[in-house]
Amino acid sequence: MEMTPFWKHKKLNELTREEWEQLCDGCGICCLHKLKDAATGEVQLTAVACRYLNIGNCRCRVYKDRTRKNRDCVKITVANLKTLTWLPSTCAYRCIAEGRELPRWHPLVSGDSETVHAAGISVRDKVLSAKYIHLKDLQAYEIEISSEK
Repeated sequence: MEMTPFWKHKKLNELTREEWEQLCDGCGICCLHKLKDAATGEVQLTAVACRYLNIGNCRCRVYKDRTRKNRDCVKITVANLKTLTWLPSTCAYRCIAEGRELPRWHPLVSGDSETVHAAGISVRDKVLSAKYIHLKDLQAYEIEISSEK
């Protein structure tokens, strides 16, 4: 008997902490610095990643302490998910919240954590670490994220 995967039969607010963490595809997009337009409130992503993001594997080096070490770190929750309009349409949290399937390259579907990188979805080798950028210069690094893969 084949079991239905947890993300197909549970709502986001029903997930265990472990299941919630498994939904992250490891793209690293949420770890990019963002600029907010004061007039419109629109959020623009930059090609500058948090200094704690390992750009090679798109994982946080200080994950358990991330919000303490980086006060700008955005912890994705069920409560704030709808306000995070900068998350790509491929983000598993958005997919589940919107009743859509996970993309075929998602590690939970493919069984391989490298498929997100092979599909070109992740920020691997596409961004710079904030360690090397003056944050006052972030506007020079604005980017558009294509998430239609």
